[in-house]
Amino acid sequence: MTNRNNKSVAITGAASGLGKQISLLMAQKGYDVFGTALSQKEIDAFIEAGKPDNIFLTITDITKEQEVNMWVNEVSSSIRDTGLHILINNAGVLTPGPMELIPLNDIRKEFEVNVFGSIAVTHAFLPLLRKAKGRILQIGSMSGFFPIPFNGPSSASKATLEALADVYRIELLPFGVDYTLVLPGSMLTDGPEKTAAQLQTIAENMTAEQSALYGSQFGKFSKSFNAGQAAGISAIEAAEKVVEIAETNPAPSRATVGQDAENAMKIIHTKTDQELDQMKIKALGLN
Repeated sequence: MTNRNNKSVAITGAASGLGKQISLLMAQKGYDVFGTALSQKEIDAFIEAGKPDNIFLTITDITKEQEVNMWVNEVSSSIRDTGLHILINNAGVLTPGPMELIPLNDIRKEFEVNVFGSIAVTHAFLPLLRKAKGRILQIGSMSGFFPIPFNGPSSASKATLEALADVYRIELLPFGVDYTLVLPGSMLTDGPEKTAAQLQTIAENMTAEQSALYGSQFGKFSKSFNAGQAAGISAIEAAEKVVEIAETNPAPSRATVGQDAENAMKIIHTKTDQELDQMKIKALGLN
């Protein structure tokens, strides 16, 4: 990489799904895009699909602090004195299933990626963000403020991001660094097929006793969840909204992506917990 004068954006999970579409749109707008990928296979697929020259991908496991620091050093050597204008913490994983049946290590992994990985990336980039008086977009989820059954680890990790957003927003204010929590609802990205396969595997691997306890309800949840994701907005539509949020001035503290997320945000302030529980049960076909 060489010294560049364009505005810059760093994006985790930039080689697939929502992250890939955000990368393409930011590149079209003239940003130098520095992104993480999980593997060389992901990078090669992106190149074969026609990756623009101003998107630079690095294989990085954001749960490993040393790899994060190596990536940040690469970005720093390229942008030099300009600083980083935008950081988009997009990488995340989903671990569905009945909470009682999910191995603790799987729950830990979700927090390692969704929470600790985002923290590591944010802290590593803060010196560059302060230099540019840039902004951070943390991709959260509707499930962070509207948690649903059989999606416990994801809902819990995204709820943690809700709390961190309130903390970071105030702590970074004196440095001129904005912090926005982006809250997507259902999206038609690479995720639905992967999630459907996950859900099927979980159901198939239940013991007879576990199936007797959770099989019926989990089957109903899986059917509703898959249908909801399949009906979600496209990755391109979601990416367009994220890019719009990234360039909105002044930066919003929170911003929803998708009508379902917007509707849920309005509902939670008007209903009791019992009413919300019944809404979720009905929406997921669990009654």
